[in-house]
Amino acid sequence: MKKGVHPTNYRPVVFQDTSADYQFLVRSTVQTSETTEWEDGKTYPLVKLEISDKSHPFFTGKQKLLDSTGRVERFNKKYGIKKS
Repeated sequence: MKKGVHPTNYRPVVFQDTSADYQFLVRSTVQTSETTEWEDGKTYPLVKLEISDKSHPFFTGKQKLLDSTGRVERFNKKYGIKKS
């Protein structure tokens, strides 16, 4: 690796999804002042997240889909736009 190009503080970090009570350990350069003890007994820096793949509606299957076809038809009807 070239010197001065890549981050120097690349280390294991625990990310915690506070809404789903879910944690995962990955390598990152993110700066944080909090720490936590992981399953292996070691202490790692901690980053708290509001949302992750375990709590996001798209990934959990709880996402609401909009009826865009009905909305377009109502708009066209309201403003008298006819299909050509």
